[in-house]
Amino acid sequence: MTPWLSVIGIGEDGILGLAPAACTLIETAEVLVGGARHLGMVPGHDAERILWERPLARTIDAIETRRGARVTVLASGDPMWYGVGATLARRFSPEEMTVVPQRSAFSLAAARLGWPLADCATITLHGRPLDTLRLHLAPTRRILILSEDGGTPREVAALLTGLGWGPSRISVLAHLGGSRETIVADEARAWGDRPAPDLNTIAIACSPGRGARALPRSAGLPDDVFEHDGQLTKREVRAATLAALAPLPGETLWDVGAGCGSIAIEWLRQDEGRSAIAIERDPARAAMIARNAAALGVPELRIAFGTAPEAFEGLPQPDAIFLGGGIGAASLLRQAWASLPPGGRLVANVVTTEAEARLLDWHARHGGALTRIGVSRAEPAGTHHLWRPLATVTQLAAVKPG
Repeated sequence: MTPWLSVIGIGEDGILGLAPAACTLIETAEVLVGGARHLGMVPGHDAERILWERPLARTIDAIETRRGARVTVLASGDPMWYGVGATLARRFSPEEMTVVPQRSAFSLAAARLGWPLADCATITLHGRPLDTLRLHLAPTRRILILSEDGGTPREVAALLTGLGWGPSRISVLAHLGGSRETIVADEARAWGDRPAPDLNTIAIACSPGRGARALPRSAGLPDDVFEHDGQLTKREVRAATLAALAPLPGETLWDVGAGCGSIAIEWLRQDEGRSAIAIERDPARAAMIARNAAALGVPELRIAFGTAPEAFEGLPQPDAIFLGGGIGAASLLRQAWASLPPGGRLVANVVTTEAEARLLDWHARHGGALTRIGVSRAEPAGTHHLWRPLATVTQLAAVKPG
């Protein structure tokens, strides 16, 4: 297939900073696509012009109708790093596309600050929730952020200060690579309401202050970081459950009967690039899940409100399913198993004898590993401590044969 869709990254130095090949792809385009700023860099061109709309899908649909014409998309920096090139690559095949990147804002910011880029967390808040930042806060952590606009540094500073990370040093790097480049730095707690140019990148050198709480990315967060009404998979059992679910990059989890969402949240926290759907029938608990997801840095958690297994209809196919709210109807295990692809994992935790009987019956027919998890915690009893056992959990973990 002959490539017809070109994606050209443009830096702050504009068209003059482009390589000859990139200039040729712009000059020979029959259709130019971009924002007003980028299209304004190409005056006197006879090509049809398409301005990005929101949602972006509308413009991508318009691009697809021009398949076969020479279409050139103008983007910022490296289009494949949180850029429109990555979005286009989800619709069009590599054989159809030619991508010519410029230096990314991350590369330029790391160069200005002397930070090894491989050691930095790199995230975008352009069109993403501010709470995404919470996931990455840790002592001495360095974070590079693509801003939404000039108000993003102020919002980031306020969030850091409110979470106890006020001593963290913020650097706002604007118009990187151009004649108007500026760098302004201060502690988050001293940032205040100062404005910033819309085109900016934020660098954070994390430093905890009073009240800061650094949370690990490993499984088994403390129980008290979750808002819950008692329906919570306890820390020790949660860690064992995540180990049984065996999450891999890019996979999707269904957390069925999610309660406060702890399993789905920890699935997402362990690594970027995964997705999770918390299925919950109680509206108060669904709202609780949303609050927990935001507070723990994974606001992208999808919440499906409804009763399983009816709520399965229309959901993306999972790679793993966790049944933690009881296995309910006899059809739940059967339909959950049927929803998995070959190699998919099913993990179910139960505490009642009735639910255990249904689990044992299913295991007799389909196999898998059965584990009984008993946990006791030492709790104060006057001047002494006694072991208080938690409810014993019977866990089934099964892999669907291929």
